[in-house]
Amino acid sequence: MIRVQVWAKSAIARAGLESIVQADGRFAIARSEMRGAPLPASGVDADVVLIDLAEGGTRPPAELAGFDRTAQVVLLENPTRGELLRLLQDGPRTLLLRDSAPGEITAALEAASEGLVALSPELLELLWPAGSEIAALDELPPGEPLTARESEVLALLADGAGNKEIAARLAISEHTVKFHVSSILNKLGAATRTEAVTRGYKEGLIVI
Repeated sequence: MIRVQVWAKSAIARAGLESIVQADGRFAIARSEMRGAPLPASGVDADVVLIDLAEGGTRPPAELAGFDRTAQVVLLENPTRGELLRLLQDGPRTLLLRDSAPGEITAALEAASEGLVALSPELLELLWPAGSEIAALDELPPGEPLTARESEVLALLADGAGNKEIAARLAISEHTVKFHVSSILNKLGAATRTEAVTRGYKEGLIVI
């Protein structure tokens, strides 16, 4: 069970988000005195914090410091590119638009609980407009090591498992599998799953 703390400026917004979380059996609301109160100075008794920053504009990262290193899913409304960059510079956060579908929000919560970071397609487009120059994979510095979960997913990819089978064997959703596969491809500098498996064998990441 993934414990989620909801923080929102208004009681109505908070209740709406709690309803989305509680409707999915994978999650439970983390009951604490900080829920719905001003951002805490320290300590969060939850696996993920769901934060609605839509009301009153996008807050600077310093105001989110109270959540320390707890995984965060942040909902935004019409942010600027500068606001997105400020939010991402302070640490990994999953950023979604406030009108995201309930399924997108719960998928983001699960991904965040696994240590993954995701962006709504619209926010990604705002950060890197189509046609803008992005460094090629072979020009980027070596990627960070795979997480334990990513290593498990890579091993299953090597066994020829598809997303549905991987999700069943690891007891996670297919959405989360997709996030893991995308992260693996980025870290290994691979364009396809087959290439990722090949590189995994070459780098000793997959035990034969």
